[in-house]
Amino acid sequence: MILVRHGESEFNVRFAETRQDPGIRDPELTQAGRAQATEAAAFLADHEAGARLRRIIASPYTRALQTAEIIAERLALPIAVEVEIGEHAYFTCDIGAPRSALQERWPALSFDHLAEEWWPTREDDAMVAARARTFRDRAAALSDWPEILAVSHWGFIRGLTGWRVANAAVLRFDPTAPHPTGAELLNAAQARPPEDPSAA
Repeated sequence: MILVRHGESEFNVRFAETRQDPGIRDPELTQAGRAQATEAAAFLADHEAGARLRRIIASPYTRALQTAEIIAERLALPIAVEVEIGEHAYFTCDIGAPRSALQERWPALSFDHLAEEWWPTREDDAMVAARARTFRDRAAALSDWPEILAVSHWGFIRGLTGWRVANAAVLRFDPTAPHPTGAELLNAAQARPPEDPSAA
């Protein structure tokens, strides 16, 4: 499986400047974020890991869907939406757009399985880790997990793998590895090394 963190969002820019929640709900990608997603797509198109991919699963947040559609266009892959790989619900940016608004914006995608307000309330690290473990177990049971690309978020990827990754980082992920490990950074995006699983 390939994990990709979404490209830079408007929230990321403002938060990096102030270290304060700027109050931006469900932010869009910036131009730089779109460029990052394009670079990740090009990387995968030229990498052996990209050749195996057959489908994309994406978080329902706008920044993840925008990243996924850029990658999907380059790699000619279908997109399915999965709430389970959404961000650690902590900041204003983690309040999503209603299902009806997402369906109107992306009519080619299916959102029928989402509640109108699908995003979680505030989560702590243990809750994200539990959600990540559930996803890992479900992914490991899929026969095609090596063919899936998941577009997700910093907090969820950290909860799943221990890695703290930059925007548009590309990781190879083995869901059969012990939780929360199993990832290898593939592109040049900066990342902090995985945390000690015993501390997670």
